[in-house]
Amino acid sequence: MSDLHLDNNVLAALQDVMEDEYPVLLDTFLADSDERLRSLKHAQQAADAQALRLAAHSFKGSCSNMGAPLLAGLCKQLEEAARREQLDVAPGLIEQVEREFAIVRILFRAERQRYR
Repeated sequence: MSDLHLDNNVLAALQDVMEDEYPVLLDTFLADSDERLRSLKHAQQAADAQALRLAAHSFKGSCSNMGAPLLAGLCKQLEEAARREQLDVAPGLIEQVEREFAIVRILFRAERQRYR
């Protein structure tokens, strides 16, 4: 797994804590992340800076907890832009979030395959 996209130390800690529920955690994160991406896009399309900030903040925390540091960092950038009501940069940041999540999704699915 790429240390650039996922923090293996965080994943190891999650495996230790979650034990047999670790695969469920991975599945939940992937499903939840798809919904969070939809929320980001919806808030951006509605030009709702507050909703965008809250959605980005929530996604950032989830990514951080799951050991996806690049994705968390992009969400932080998006959160800060929304806080400053710089909605003109949101589409580009959301595109970067989507690209990074596509990579993270592949890596988490590969991780999940180890538990079938």
